[in-house]
Amino acid sequence: MSRQTETPFLEEWLSIRCGINAAAAAATITKPTARAIVQAWTALRDSLQSQQQQHLQTLVNSQSSLHVAEPQAKLLLTLLQSSPTSSFPPLFTLLYTWLRKSPNPNSNIIDSAVEILSHFHPDDTFFPEGVLLLGAFSFVPSVSEKTKTRCLDMMLKVLLAAEKGKLLGELPRVLAGIGYALSCSVTVCCVEMLDLLFRIWGKGDGCVAHGLMVLYLFDWVVSNLIGFGYSDKNRVLVQEGFGSFKEKSHASLFVVFMAGVGVLRALERRGVRSSELVSGMRIKDCVVGRIEGIVGDLVSRRLRFGYDDKESNGAEEDRILLQCVSIGLARTVAFSGHSSLFVCLGLALLTEIFPLPRLYRSVFESSCDSGGVELREIREHLDGVLFKEAGGVTGVLCSQYVLADEESKNVVENLMWEYCRDVYFGHRRVAVMLKGKKDELLEGLEKLAESAFLMVVVFALAVTKHKLNSNFAQEIQMDVLLKILVSFSCVEYFRHVRLPEYMETIRKVVAGIKNEDACTSFVNSMPSYADLTSSPGVIYVVQCELLFYFFIVLYFLDCVCLLDQKTNYLWSKDEVQTARILFYLRVIPTSIECLPSLVFRNMVAPTMFLYMEHPNGKVARASHSVFMAFMTMGKDSEKNDEVSLKEQLVFHYMQRSLLGYPGITPFEGMASGVVGMVQHLPAGSPAIFYCVHSLVEKANQLCSEVFTNEADAWKKWQGEPEPSKKLLDLLLRLVFLIDIQVLPDLMKLLAQLITKLPRDAQNIVLNELYSQVADSDDVVRKPTLVSWLQSLSYLCTKATNQNAANRKSESEDNPTLSSIADPYNSGRATARL
Repeated sequence: MSRQTETPFLEEWLSIRCGINAAAAAATITKPTARAIVQAWTALRDSLQSQQQQHLQTLVNSQSSLHVAEPQAKLLLTLLQSSPTSSFPPLFTLLYTWLRKSPNPNSNIIDSAVEILSHFHPDDTFFPEGVLLLGAFSFVPSVSEKTKTRCLDMMLKVLLAAEKGKLLGELPRVLAGIGYALSCSVTVCCVEMLDLLFRIWGKGDGCVAHGLMVLYLFDWVVSNLIGFGYSDKNRVLVQEGFGSFKEKSHASLFVVFMAGVGVLRALERRGVRSSELVSGMRIKDCVVGRIEGIVGDLVSRRLRFGYDDKESNGAEEDRILLQCVSIGLARTVAFSGHSSLFVCLGLALLTEIFPLPRLYRSVFESSCDSGGVELREIREHLDGVLFKEAGGVTGVLCSQYVLADEESKNVVENLMWEYCRDVYFGHRRVAVMLKGKKDELLEGLEKLAESAFLMVVVFALAVTKHKLNSNFAQEIQMDVLLKILVSFSCVEYFRHVRLPEYMETIRKVVAGIKNEDACTSFVNSMPSYADLTSSPGVIYVVQCELLFYFFIVLYFLDCVCLLDQKTNYLWSKDEVQTARILFYLRVIPTSIECLPSLVFRNMVAPTMFLYMEHPNGKVARASHSVFMAFMTMGKDSEKNDEVSLKEQLVFHYMQRSLLGYPGITPFEGMASGVVGMVQHLPAGSPAIFYCVHSLVEKANQLCSEVFTNEADAWKKWQGEPEPSKKLLDLLLRLVFLIDIQVLPDLMKLLAQLITKLPRDAQNIVLNELYSQVADSDDVVRKPTLVSWLQSLSYLCTKATNQNAANRKSESEDNPTLSSIADPYNSGRATARL
C-alpha cells in the first residue's frame, strides 16, 4: 500500500494521519491470548453454531495481530454461506483482514466470495464492514475486471441505501472503502462514487478532521493510480469527477477542496513521466482551477460583510471551508501567488485559527452561569489541529505575500491591523471583567493571543521587507510604518519572549519615523487621557483646555478617584492598557526631536504625568524617560515656545515626582529627569531654582524623619543608600552640573541641610564632597567649591547637638552661614578658619 506503512488497514491510517486516535480506542479492548485465538478457529471448524458469534468476535478483537491464512479464508467463506446475517459483520472483517495482510491473495477465493455476496440483498448488514470488504476486493490487481465491476456495483448500492448519519458515524471505514474502490483499475462507477462522497456531508456537518481524512485519502488514491499506471482512471477521476461537481448543488465545498489538495499533493510528490506530461498538466490545471474558483467565491462572500463575517448566510459552512483552506494550503506548494488564496489564508488565520474577536463576543454575551461553555471551547481549540498548524499557515501566508498583487496585499494588511485593534479593545474589556473571577478562561484566551502576537510580528516583518524600499512612495511607506507601530502597541501585552523578528521589525519601523507628520500621527493614535482613565466600554468625557498646564493635569489625576467610585475601575490595574502605553512611552523618545511642542503638550504630557504615578517601576521610569527626552531636545536651537513649555512642565514634574517619592516614583527615573532639566534649561531659569528648592525641601523632610525615628540611621548610608541618602547624593551631583547662576543658591541650601545632620552623617557627606571636588576638572567652579567646602567643614565641626528645629531657627540669623551662601564673598568664613 503506497505510503501506508503504519498499518495495512487504510481506515486506521486515515484516522492516525488526521489525529483521530482510533488505535488508542482499539487498545482499550481486551486482546485475546494466542491460545484463545487457536481455540476460536478450532471451534469454528467444528461448526459450533451455538457459540459462533462469540468465537468470531474473539478473532475480530485480535485483528491488529491476527494472521488469516488461505485455508482459514476458505473456512470463512463456508461460514458465510451458512451463517445468519447477524454474523456478516465479523465475517466481513476477518475476510478483509486476510485480504489486506496477504501479500498475494487468491483471486479464486475472492471470486467465490463475490459470488456468494451477490446472492444477498446489499442492505444494512453490509454496512460498514461490507463496504470495506467490497472496496478491498476491487483494489486487488489480480482480480478480473468483471469481479471488480460487480464489487463496485454492490458497494455503490450499499452506500446509496445508507442514511447520512450512519455514513458520518462510520466515516473512516466508509472513506477507506471508497478509497480502495477509486484506486482500482476499472472506471465503472468512478464518477458516481466520487459524487456520492462529495454529498455525504450536509449543512453544518463536518470538521477539519473530516477534511484531512479526505485530503489524505485522495493523496493515497492518486499516488496509487500513478504508481500502478492507471492513467485513464486518473483522468476520469479528476477531470470528469471534479469537472462536474459544480452542477451538483449538494456537494460539500470543503470536501471538494480537500480532495483537490490531496490530488495536487500526490502529483507533486510522485510526478509524471514525460509521456504523461500533457495529461498530468491537464489534471493539475483542472484541480487548481476548481479550487481557485471555490476560494474566490468564499473570499467574496466573507469580505462583503467584513473579515469576521457575523451576518452572512452560510457562515458555518464558510467557517469549515476556511479552516480546511488554511490546513490544505499549508500542505501543498501547487499555488503560486493566487490572490484569492492569499486573502483566504489571511481570513482563516484571523477568524478561525486565532478567533479572538469572536471568543470575546461570546464571553460578553454569555451569562455568568454559562462560563464553562467558553472555557471548554477554548481548551478544545488549543488542543485542536488548527491551532497546532498556526505556525505553518503563517509561514505560507508570508511566502504568498510576496507573490500576491498589491490590492490583495493591502486587503490582508488592513485586515491584520484591524484585527490587532479588535484584540486590544476586546482583551482589555475581558481582562477587566474576568480578572479574579474566571482566571482559567482568561489564561486560555491569553495563550491564544500570545500565539496571535507571533503571527502579527512575522507578517509585519514580511510587510516591512517588501514595502520599505524606494519602489514605494514616501507616503505609502509612512502609512505602513504607522500602522505597524499602532498594531504592535495593541498587541504589546502579549509579548513575553524576545523575538528576533520583533526586534528587526521595530528597528526598521522606528528608524523610519523621522518627520513631523509621521511623529504627530503616531502620537495622535495614542489613547486620550479620558480613555485611559475610563473603564472599557464606558464613555467618559471631560471638557478642558490646555491639558499641559499642571493644575489641569492635577485636576485630571484627582478625577481618577471619582472614576474608581463610579465604575469600580482603576486605570493603574489595567494591564492590557498599561502595556500599550508603555510601548508608546518607549517609542516616543526615539523621535521626539520631530514632535511639535503643541502635540507634546496636548497629547503626551497628560499621559506622561499620569503614568509617572503608576505603581509598576518600569512604567514609571519610562514616563520619566519621556520627560528627560523632551527636556534634552533642541539644545542648540531652542524655540521660545519650547523653552516656555519646558519651564511650565518642570513645576508640575517636581511636584508629582517628589510627592510619590520614595513610594511610587523610581529614583533613577526622577534623577534622569532632573539632570536633563538642569542641563538643558536656559541658565538662571526660575524652573531650575524651583527644582533645587523642591529637592532640598524633600531631602530635609526625609532626613528629619529618618534621624528622628532612628538615631543610628546614618549607618545604613554606608551600605545600600536609603531614599534620603539617594536624594542627597543627587543634590551633590547637581553641584557639578547646575549652571553658575543657580549654584550659589544650591550651595546655601545644601549647607543648611548638611549642618542639621548628625555628626556621623555629616562626615559621610563631607567625605563624598571632598572626593568629588578633588576629582573635578572644572577649573571655573572648583576654586569656589573648595572654599565653600572648607567653610562647611568648619561649621559642621562646631555644630552643637541641638534639635533640628532650634538649629534651623539659629541658622537663619547666623552671619557665617550667610557668607557660605555667597561663595564670592567668603572672606569672613576663611577668616574664621
